[in-house]
Amino acid sequence: MAQKNLLPLILLGLLRDSKKTGYELKKDFDTEIGEFWSVKHSQIYLELKRLTELGEINAVTGFFGSKVEKTYYEITKLGKERFFKWQCSFQNELAVNKDEFVLKLYFIKDKSDERLGQLLKNQYELHLEKLLHLRQRMKDVFSTIDKDNNYGHYLILNHAIKREEEYTQWLDDSLKYISVGEEK
Repeated sequence: MAQKNLLPLILLGLLRDSKKTGYELKKDFDTEIGEFWSVKHSQIYLELKRLTELGEINAVTGFFGSKVEKTYYEITKLGKERFFKWQCSFQNELAVNKDEFVLKLYFIKDKSDERLGQLLKNQYELHLEKLLHLRQRMKDVFSTIDKDNNYGHYLILNHAIKREEEYTQWLDDSLKYISVGEEK
């Protein structure tokens, strides 16, 4: 099944509360949405152009309190309607998880395969680093804003933390299991 292009909807959602520049939108991806969705900088500007052509956002260029010319994007009524309709829709199937690490594991047949330990250790370190980062984000974000008024964001961060806790535990257990086999 072809994957849906959700970037226009993400951009509409980011513009829902305030107008932003392309740079500010990219920053939102780097600091917030990047925890669960990635996009290239160039894709943002292509999609902003498409959304402008569709009349779902307006682009206003000018000097706004600085000597640098900036373009701000703001959502239109049509864009708000599209976003609301999408937000109220439901998925009919789960998203496909494409994970190169899991694919590599699938092709390792023997517990004593010399590549297995390093592969697991590498992933453990990456996921532990991600877990520590997510815990810090939770502290940083929700020490300054009310979680009840940003509950979706809170749920996403909480989910990501739980996911990484489970994943690192699974990797740790797997590493212990293969090291037990080495001692025999």
